[in-house]
Amino acid sequence: MKTTKQFIAKNIGIGFILGVLTNLLGSVLYILLFSKFNFKTTIKVALEQDVMGNIIGLGALLNLLLFFFFLKKNRYYRARGVIMATLLAAFFILAAKFY
Repeated sequence: MKTTKQFIAKNIGIGFILGVLTNLLGSVLYILLFSKFNFKTTIKVALEQDVMGNIIGLGALLNLLLFFFFLKKNRYYRARGVIMATLLAAFFILAAKFY
């Protein structure tokens, strides 16, 4: 039988992984739906023009849906994991702006 700490860690980990994957999915969907160029060219141009952080930030909007889904289902630790993934994206965006 799992202990409470294992249960919490597992659920936070699941939420974190799902949050990262949802952020990636949101970024890819944004590129595919709104870019005039193909995926590879869009990434190259975004890196050259220093707007990759903006794309990641727009991709993180899908995390809101996942977060509220977990709250509605009373999966609070998974929701915490989604918040952690969103904070990781925010730190990545912040680092990308300064370096």
